[in-house]
Amino acid sequence: MASSTSIGDRFLTRVERAGNRLPQPFNLFLILFLVTGVVSTGLAWGGVDVTVPGADEPVVIRGLFTGEGLAWFTSNLGANFIGFPPLVTVVTILLAIGIAEKTGFLAAGIRRTMGSAPRWALPYAVGLLGVCGSVMSDSIFVVVPPLAALAFKAAGRHPMAGLLGGFAAAGAGYSTSIVPTSLDALFAGITNAVIPTVPALEQAADPVNPLSNYFFNAVSAIVLTLVAGFVIDRVLEPRLVRQGVPTEERAEAGEVEHAHEHATGTDLTADERRGLRAAVLALAVLTLVVLVAVLVPASPWRNADGGFLPSSPLLDSIVFVVFAYFALGGYVYGRVAGTISGFGEVPRMMGEALRDMTPFLVLAFVLGQFIALFDWSGVGSGLAVTGADALQSAGLTGLVVIFGFMLLCSVLNLFIISGSSMWTLMAVVFVPLFGILGYEPAFVQAAFRVGDSATQIITPLNPYMIVLLTFVRRYEPQAGLGTLIARMLPFVVPFWIAWALVLLAFVQLDVPLGPGNGIYVEGAG
Repeated sequence: MASSTSIGDRFLTRVERAGNRLPQPFNLFLILFLVTGVVSTGLAWGGVDVTVPGADEPVVIRGLFTGEGLAWFTSNLGANFIGFPPLVTVVTILLAIGIAEKTGFLAAGIRRTMGSAPRWALPYAVGLLGVCGSVMSDSIFVVVPPLAALAFKAAGRHPMAGLLGGFAAAGAGYSTSIVPTSLDALFAGITNAVIPTVPALEQAADPVNPLSNYFFNAVSAIVLTLVAGFVIDRVLEPRLVRQGVPTEERAEAGEVEHAHEHATGTDLTADERRGLRAAVLALAVLTLVVLVAVLVPASPWRNADGGFLPSSPLLDSIVFVVFAYFALGGYVYGRVAGTISGFGEVPRMMGEALRDMTPFLVLAFVLGQFIALFDWSGVGSGLAVTGADALQSAGLTGLVVIFGFMLLCSVLNLFIISGSSMWTLMAVVFVPLFGILGYEPAFVQAAFRVGDSATQIITPLNPYMIVLLTFVRRYEPQAGLGTLIARMLPFVVPFWIAWALVLLAFVQLDVPLGPGNGIYVEGAG
C-alpha cells in the first residue's frame, strides 16, 4: 500500500508541476482566446460550415479576425463580461454569504451541526451534499465548498479537504441526485424533441419525462456519495497533510480576522446559542412565507400550466432564495449574538465579500470573452459534430459503442461545459443512432449523464474552477490550475468507473431506469 501511495503521489505531483507551468489563468485564457480567433478565422476563410442534425440550416463558422468578427468583438466587449453566466450566481450569492460568514453565523451553525456528528462520517456527508446539491443549480459550486471547509475545520480536520472534496462531488456528480431537479426536466425536453425525427422510434419508444432516469439517478447518487467520501478521506486529505498544505486562511496584513477564525472548537457560547436559535426561527418563518407564496394555486411563481417543471419563475428564483436565506440568517444571528451592532454594518460586510472575489472578477473578464467567442464562432458546434461523426462512422455496436459514446462525452465536456448545450448537440445524433440499435431514448440520456459530469472538474474552461482557485489561494497563495487539476484527478476516474458500472448493472439486469422507462425499445431487447 505504501508503494502504491508513493507512486500515486509522484504521479499527481508531476501533474501538478506540469499544470502549474501553464501560464497564469488570465494569460492562459487570453492565449486560448487568440488561438480560437485564429482557428475560427482560418475556417471562416475556408468557407467551412457544420451540419447539425435536426437544424434547419448549417452552422457557418465565423472568424474573429474578419470584419464581422472584429465588429462583433468591439461591440460586445462589455456584454461578454457582464453576460458571463457565473457572475449572476457567484457575485449575488457571495454578497449574502459575506453577511453570514462575517457575522459568524456559518461557523457557529456548522460547529453546532457537526459537533455531535462522527468525525469519520464527515467526508461522506460532504459527498452526499455535493452529489445531491444540483437541486440548487449552479449555486452549489459557490455554496458547498466553503461550507464544507468550515465543517472540516470545526471537526479538527483539514479544511482544504472539505473545500476541494465539496467541489469535486458537486461537479463530478452534477448530473445526478436523489431528488429530481430542473436538469431532469431540461434533458427530458431535449430528448423528446429529437424522438419525432425518427418515425419508427417515435412509434416504439417510451416517452421521456423528468422521472425517466430517477431509479438510475438515485442509485448513482448513493454510489457516488460513497466514492466521494472514500476519496476525500483516504486519498485527498492524507495527501494534503503529507504536502504540508496550510490549514488556516492567510489574512492580508492589517486585515481584521473573521469572527469564525478563532472558533475552531465545537462548543458554543451562550450568545452564539441565542443567535443560532433566533436565526433558525427567522429562517423557519422565511420558509413558511416561501411555501405559502409558491403553493397557492394562483401563485405567480408557477408556470403557465400551473406547475414548476420544466421551467417556472420559482426555478428562476433559486439565486434569490439562496441569497435570502444566507442574508437573513446571518443578519439575525449577528444582531442577537452581538457580533454586529446594526444594519449599517451590512454594506461593509458585503463590500468585504466582494473584495475577496476581486481576482475572480478579473479572470471572469477574459474568460467571458473566450467563452463568448467559442459560442459565437461556431467552433464548439463543429467540435461536437465532428466527434459524433467519428464515433458513428466507426461502425461499433452494443456496449462497446455505448462506452465509446460516454468517453466522447467526457472528452467534449472538457471544451463544452454546458450540459444542456452538449446534450442538444449529441442527442440529435445519438438518440436516433442508439434507437436503431434498439436502445430507449431514456437509456441514451442516462449514458450521457455519465460522460457529461466527471471531467468538468479538471477542465480550466469550467468557470467555477476559477471560483475554486480563488478559495484555494486563501490557503495557498501560489496555487495554480495545475494544483487544482492534480487534486481533482483522484475523483475523476473512480467517479467515471463507478457510474459506468451502475449503468452496466442496469443493462445486465434489464431493470427500469425510471418509472415506465426500460433499457431496450420494445421487441429489440
